[in-house]
Amino acid sequence: MTNNKENNDIEDQDVPEEEIEEQLEATDEENIEDEVTPLSVAEDQINDLRDKLLRAVAETENVRRRSEKEKVDAANYAVTNFARDMLAIGDNLSRALESMPEDTEVPENIKTLIDGVDMTQRELLNIFERHGIQKVDPKGDAFDHNLHQAMFEAPTEDPNGTIIQVMQVGYKIKERLLRPAMVGVSKGGPEIKVDTKA
Repeated sequence: MTNNKENNDIEDQDVPEEEIEEQLEATDEENIEDEVTPLSVAEDQINDLRDKLLRAVAETENVRRRSEKEKVDAANYAVTNFARDMLAIGDNLSRALESMPEDTEVPENIKTLIDGVDMTQRELLNIFERHGIQKVDPKGDAFDHNLHQAMFEAPTEDPNGTIIQVMQVGYKIKERLLRPAMVGVSKGGPEIKVDTKA
């Protein structure tokens, strides 16, 4: 019963016409904002297309950068397999020269053969150098697992982890390892610090 009385009191109150019109206009504006107009649809499409365009431009730039890097890598490392095969020839030339005794007299024709093998080896190393292939001959250096392959450890007085023997030199092509150096490493001496930043 009191509820009805309160409702009647509200209805009996005079509400100015201006306030009613303002409320109606505000309601109309809200309805207009909620309505889908061709302009709002076009703006949504423009925003969507702008977003797609920006993504496509970014993807194109990424593809361009990636292909440029692949092109540089291909130029720098295209000869990797061929160079790896050529290392065996260099190793054989080194073994041939190491097997010749230096202090003995050899006939002139054998001496000419040795000189020819030596010149061939030097030329091969020059060609390697021109193509960015560098020798890794680490005797006396600290062992670095990024560049060396340990074949044995031997107790010595050298600092622990020092390379005491190189069985086979390694090679790098530009910044990549082509073949690790096969080495013997000291064991039992004082510890040394290894710089693995390279």
